[in-house]
Amino acid sequence: MQISWPARNRKFGRLDALGLLGLLGLLIARYIPVAVIIPFWGCAFREMTGFPCPGCGLTRVADRFAHFNVYGAFAANPLGTLAAGAFAIAVVWSFLHLVFKAPVPDLELDERDWTRLRNVAIVAFTLNYAFVIIQHRHPFL
Repeated sequence: MQISWPARNRKFGRLDALGLLGLLGLLIARYIPVAVIIPFWGCAFREMTGFPCPGCGLTRVADRFAHFNVYGAFAANPLGTLAAGAFAIAVVWSFLHLVFKAPVPDLELDERDWTRLRNVAIVAFTLNYAFVIIQHRHPFL
């Protein structure tokens, strides 16, 4: 893995796009009750099978995280909470980058690093889904 720091600039890049999407998503989650407004909002997989899907709880995560209830967001979906936190970090870093020319690091991963990252992602996804199923079946554990 190699990290390089480019010269200070205000060039709009991927991190800035993620920051903009994160800001938009967190503002929507903060001020618009999407699950109340849209009548068909819900998990069709859970309604058909009785089991939650891997993404169950992400609306609650966005809403709770946008209202600074990190514990409640983590209880709904831990991996979703980490993603919301990453979006919040992207918002802040993008602001610093575009306003104050803070450099955005370039990260280069070799094949071995990508393999490790994939394995960690698979384990994290599996543990998160197990947590979501257990939380759905036994919400007071």
